[in-house]
Amino acid sequence: MSKFRGIKIVSKVEVKDKNALALVYTPGVAASCLEIKNQPETSFDYTNRENSVAVISYNYEKSLERAIFLKSSLGIDAYPLEISTDNKEKIKSVTENLEPSFGAIDLSLIEKDVKDINFESDIPILKGKVDNLKEFFLCISKNLFIQSYNDLKGTINEKSLQLRKMAGGVIETELTEEIQPKPVGIVTDGSAVLGLGDIGAAAGLPVMEGKAVLFQELGEVSAMPLCLKTQNPDEIIETVLLLQNSFSGINLEDIKAPRCFEVENQLIDKADIPIFHDDQHGTAIVVSAALLNALHLTNKKPEDIKIIFSGAGAAAIAVCKLILALGVKNIIMFDKEGAVFKGRESNNFAHEEILKYINHNNFKGNIQEGIKDADVFIGLSAPNILNEKMIKSMKEKPIIFALANPIPEIMPDKAKEYGAYISASGRSDFPNQINNSLVFPGLFKGVLKNNIKKITTEMKLNCAFQLASTVKDKDLSTEYILPDALDRQVPQVISENVIL
Repeated sequence: MSKFRGIKIVSKVEVKDKNALALVYTPGVAASCLEIKNQPETSFDYTNRENSVAVISYNYEKSLERAIFLKSSLGIDAYPLEISTDNKEKIKSVTENLEPSFGAIDLSLIEKDVKDINFESDIPILKGKVDNLKEFFLCISKNLFIQSYNDLKGTINEKSLQLRKMAGGVIETELTEEIQPKPVGIVTDGSAVLGLGDIGAAAGLPVMEGKAVLFQELGEVSAMPLCLKTQNPDEIIETVLLLQNSFSGINLEDIKAPRCFEVENQLIDKADIPIFHDDQHGTAIVVSAALLNALHLTNKKPEDIKIIFSGAGAAAIAVCKLILALGVKNIIMFDKEGAVFKGRESNNFAHEEILKYINHNNFKGNIQEGIKDADVFIGLSAPNILNEKMIKSMKEKPIIFALANPIPEIMPDKAKEYGAYISASGRSDFPNQINNSLVFPGLFKGVLKNNIKKITTEMKLNCAFQLASTVKDKDLSTEYILPDALDRQVPQVISENVIL
């Protein structure tokens, strides 16, 4: 009998400083995503997919026992999953939708119900006993032999590619003698990955692996990437609901608006575990915290300022909602068509809803006109939107949050050169990184510790104020409005204050 009783998902690489973070996560991870988008077969090179097997049964403990066997005897990174249906069509749908995340799928524990199913899949699917499991799964475990990141050569993108190819991705499973909590599922359909757009689920896997690294490194929370082949919201919802007993919570990621709103709302209503769309609410929390500290430095009050958004997708709308709760009143939002205003033909339901609270004068011009006399620019859109003339037209001490990834609306050093009082971005290679990694590890750690089933607006505001307060007044400066993304104290503070 195995001495092991649990599995946790851990990092293959150490993330001790910003250089490492830039390679494992943003901005370096984008290089792997684009390689996979252009050559799908390289997903087996730049992620751990080549050694990843999903073990599916009707009972989580049985799947776990099987996964422990595969890891202990064959070195396979096996992930236990419980599916709550014996309907063959639904089993087929869920199994096929899991393909982008794994190198193979093990259904041998439910052999009687799947032996006659004709799966449409490019990866091996085990439906019963075979003589040689290792050969059937074609799994290959890679280990990273590198003394220092300094041994890698080239640009951040080139070094990130080297690292992932040598290591075979950045996560793996680890057996433990202690029972482990179920992991958080990081669910994406690949339709809005970073600032790269709809690159597909397989191409989004490097980001989800990087996210899993941060969950474990910062929050000591196991997290499993779940990149789904489907982009149909009903199928995404059904897949998550059928697999929800496999997880302690769900972190939705990189799902295009307005689809993401429907997926999140339906799952919050129907699932028995906490649901959190990080692109929306993680971004909203960290931006709100950064704004609180930036306003403190400029001696401005939320109710007196004008904020311009470049971008009107899921993240922008969520940020907008939370900063409205901080007391901001004057907000105008722009997308590639110009200002978002009441009655605009291209508006979706989310636009019409947020317009009840912003753009009170129904401004219809372009962003170059709208940014005049603005105090704050928040970019959640695309590269190179902002220029010198626009910054100079803003009010005294302009605040620039250019958060498009991997290339922001304006590079932070250029924004400062053109007159920004405070310049921030999502990048780890400049001061004032505004990164969701400051939020989701501690938030989930606190949510799981307190057995919270639903994450409320009050909890998000608590997190924003707690995050802002981790920067003491004596340390607060135009070059330091948020703590370092790898500050281990931040997740602890947030986890302890999710509920006040």
